[in-house]
Amino acid sequence: MTAADAHPAKKPTIVLVHGAFADSSGFNEVTRRLLADGYPVLAAPNPLRGLSSDAVQVRALLDSITGPIVLVGHSYGGAVISTAATGNSNVKALVYLAAFVPETGESAEQLAGKFPGSTVGESLKPVPLPGGQVDLYIDPKVYHSNFAADVPSKEAALLAVAQRPATGAALGEPAQGPQAWHTIRNYNLISGADKIIPPAAQKFMATRANAKTEVVEGASHLVFVSQPRRTVAFIEKAARETVR
Repeated sequence: MTAADAHPAKKPTIVLVHGAFADSSGFNEVTRRLLADGYPVLAAPNPLRGLSSDAVQVRALLDSITGPIVLVGHSYGGAVISTAATGNSNVKALVYLAAFVPETGESAEQLAGKFPGSTVGESLKPVPLPGGQVDLYIDPKVYHSNFAADVPSKEAALLAVAQRPATGAALGEPAQGPQAWHTIRNYNLISGADKIIPPAAQKFMATRANAKTEVVEGASHLVFVSQPRRTVAFIEKAARETVR
């Protein structure tokens, strides 16, 4: 029996996909509220090793779920879900949280630099790996100011310690194949004071995807941490509108 089987059929399974420089623990408060509202929830492990391979792993998890799914991605996780959901008829909605929504051939790195205002380049701390690849972290010295400005400083410090790196290859890999947002209803929660993905870039991607959009003014890149109530309301709106 899957996680979805144990819950009422009217409630879709909410699958949460974290982005780079984070892990699933950042969704704790969102998850707590969703569970309290009766939604089955799964937090997908995102390896952050390569866009195509990360999407394959998330797709495998989606294939194991019975019934409707609302698939949620933050930041780089948005690029992952855009590929992972393609061809899965159970995915009824895509929800992007301060996320990349690439078209085929575009990378997260490319989209972050499409409009001025991103501090991601100056924030990265590379760790060389064998074979010439690098792991990329947000330097803890600027994690709060550049990544999580509206999160309390003590909480941001913990998130900086727990962050998981993405490879340079993952952030630079272009999206391949058809992107799911062309055929699946999608929603985009834009962080209005984002210093990682500029709000102008988020709005561009949301408009292109014909997304239902809300802007959280003053929110940092970690909008789902600083604004869990608003985030949950947005996810549940998608669930109600797409799964009846």
